[in-house]
Amino acid sequence: MAGRLLTRGMMAGVAAAFLAFLFARIFGEPQVNLAIAFESAKDLASGELPEPELVSRSVQASFGLLTAAVMYGAAYGGIFATVFAFAYGRVGRFSPRALSALLATAAFVIFVLVPDLKYPPNPPAVGLPETITLRTETYFGMILLSLCAATAAFMTSRPLIRRLGQWNGILVTIAVFISLIVAAQAGMPDIDEVPTDFPATVLWRFREAALGMQAVLWITLGLLFGPLAARILQKQVD
Repeated sequence: MAGRLLTRGMMAGVAAAFLAFLFARIFGEPQVNLAIAFESAKDLASGELPEPELVSRSVQASFGLLTAAVMYGAAYGGIFATVFAFAYGRVGRFSPRALSALLATAAFVIFVLVPDLKYPPNPPAVGLPETITLRTETYFGMILLSLCAATAAFMTSRPLIRRLGQWNGILVTIAVFISLIVAAQAGMPDIDEVPTDFPATVLWRFREAALGMQAVLWITLGLLFGPLAARILQKQVD
């Protein structure tokens, strides 16, 4: 059964990645092009020669983006199916569809939304080359802290639900998670390397597109995998 769940997870991940690719192609790539144009104009004004393109923009925005999205989607789908198989029957009495949707929502919040609130994605021309190591370390550090906060909140959820009831216990659990995240983000260093003359609209729309792409990926994965898993689990019962 685990193998079939893994296969279905990868299939759902590839389908979700394809939709995310279409979203990025429509909403994200125009902002990337504007950011590159800004960077090129700035280099030209300062007398610097543009760096040679190892891969053309047309390839990056089409085949390259699609290939990367599909590979990530398959990997995320496989991991998602593995976590689902472990959680099913152990985390509450959720149906396969409900558990899939719940896990996808949790993954989006923990691994995307929380880190991006502290360190939002930036388009080309934003960020200094000499701080790339620091920015990478702090971003993954924020992901780790988010996961730890979620784990701590989950571990306290059952005692809280037993003491306060299901509804109040869930609300307090969410409050615990938010409090831990606020404390973690306050303790992490701030990184602000946006040029003062960079177009604010381009920056905002790029970040919207980046977050939207991830939302499309995880929403689609959660909604697609649930019915696929339900069929497998139903056959197992039969």
